[in-house]
Amino acid sequence: MMKTASSALIFGAVFAGVLHAADDSKRAASTIVLDETGVKNLRIETVEAEEADFETTLFSLGRIQAIPGNVAALSSRIPGRIIELRTAPGETVKAGDELVKVESRQPGDPPPAVMLKAPIGGLITRVDLRLGDPIEPSNSLLEITDLSEVYAVARVPEHQAGQMKPGTVAHIRVAALPEEKFDGVLLRFGTSADKQSGTLDAIFRLPNTGGQLRADMRAEFSIVLSRRSGVVSVPRAALQGEGGNRFVYVKDFDLPNAFIKTPVTVGEMNDRHVEIVSGLLPADEVVTRGAYSLSFAGASSISLKEALDAAHGHEHAEDGSELTPEKRAELEAKKHGGDMPAHEHAGEGGAFWKAVSGVLFVLLILSLLTRKAQGVSERPGNTAAQGGE
Repeated sequence: MMKTASSALIFGAVFAGVLHAADDSKRAASTIVLDETGVKNLRIETVEAEEADFETTLFSLGRIQAIPGNVAALSSRIPGRIIELRTAPGETVKAGDELVKVESRQPGDPPPAVMLKAPIGGLITRVDLRLGDPIEPSNSLLEITDLSEVYAVARVPEHQAGQMKPGTVAHIRVAALPEEKFDGVLLRFGTSADKQSGTLDAIFRLPNTGGQLRADMRAEFSIVLSRRSGVVSVPRAALQGEGGNRFVYVKDFDLPNAFIKTPVTVGEMNDRHVEIVSGLLPADEVVTRGAYSLSFAGASSISLKEALDAAHGHEHAEDGSELTPEKRAELEAKKHGGDMPAHEHAGEGGAFWKAVSGVLFVLLILSLLTRKAQGVSERPGNTAAQGGE
């Protein structure tokens, strides 16, 4: 029994050595080490993988519209002609600002004149007059639109509109403002569906604090249908590969400017993040900006051995593993002009196959010991002795 236990321990130790050698080789093959210049040239940026709320979203297209109740027209209560014009399309005015001066048709020297003021504050979106133009009370002279809030109207497939209700939030991007992000809240749906496209208008109220949004701008919507908490996710820019070969680059916790190609299993994606089912832990730093460039970086500008030597202050093997006494002796022999053992010409796989050979040898010894033990127990003398007992 003791011999069997000892053999199992020997086998376990040797097998662990095989796995360790394989891990070292794998780490060397998947690690890219850059110098400071390489990091700057690729503009590497990282973020931490974190557990957070993950949103399931619906993508849609649409446009920005002015709120009808926030549009006002300026007109005159008396007939006459324009003698002064103080505004132009695109200008922003306040309520009460003097905009247009109208000269009455009543006789006088000079004839009486009236100054028309802005009924609301906002953007001058239309001007239908020139100096000297005759006007009537029935004429609309100009239009003012208050754009402090706007509607963002998304065209949503009919079969998905049922998943939304008033209060649903949408993350909105506008093509004209690619760096800006807006959040809108669903107010209501349109009065009828579009027969040809099979879509229904979903109307979101959207704050326009900076005043940058304009009517008829094209918009992209990520409508939040549900949320899950405690989900590990990373920005979509971090995810590389395709199909079943998805991976990210994780910043090495020990070596500066080193990044490890790490396979991951992905779940859902939305417009900003991707769920990571396995392969990452919270607080792992993943590369976002520059991740695509790292995929084509090729060989590292600095070897893993050089980086580890510099970081730890002592030498490592070529695959980045710690130097064993055997490896160190071979390295010293090589430095002093000794011949390299023939099995080293096998490259990185030499250590691995050497370990495998050791495992096979141990298995052979175990097999012989087992057979010998069985042979002893089956001898007639032993059977008789046992019977006597």
